Amino acid sequence: MSLELVDALGVRRDAAVIDVGGGSSLFAKSLLQRGFGDVSVLDVSVTGLRSLKARLGPGGHQVHMIRHDLLSWKPRRRYDLWHDRAVLHFFTGAVERARYVEVLDSAVAPGAKVIIGVFAADGPDRCSALPVMRYRAAQLVDLLGKSFHLAEERREQHRTPGGAVQSFTWVAFTR
Repeated sequence: MSLELVDALGVRRDAAVIDVGGGSSLFAKSLLQRGFGDVSVLDVSVTGLRSLKARLGPGGHQVHMIRHDLLSWKPRRRYDLWHDRAVLHFFTGAVERARYVEVLDSAVAPGAKVIIGVFAADGPDRCSALPVMRYRAAQLVDLLGKSFHLAEERREQHRTPGGAVQSFTWVAFTR
């Protein structure tokens, strides 16, 4: 779904991309394979980042890995694409969600694209034994505010490695 939305938004290959909570995800590797050259992955987990580096193999030096907690991170640059698959839904408090939006706002350039995938309203209420927020697209529009314009809204029935099906809400915005 992430790559489908990258295509739908027409994200250029020279775009600066930040994958928040990307850890050991395949997203960064997929972007490199598509010719993207400015990819950063932010994750709080050193284990996740090590796993990503191992997956990337010799091409791993092309991905800038940032080990940091998203809510206390202060971006040193602006990005053209913010990608979040399954981080936002872990921020269950209003203060955490407001801080998420502040960080996102400070990290993305004018004209940037934003892709967010979270548990849908009928998705699970816990993940990895932690409570999560569940969202409809309209709630994400309200959360991000008037600076971001909804470009795409999708729903996904995600099958986990264990075979469970989880409903996701995906949104894509332009700034």
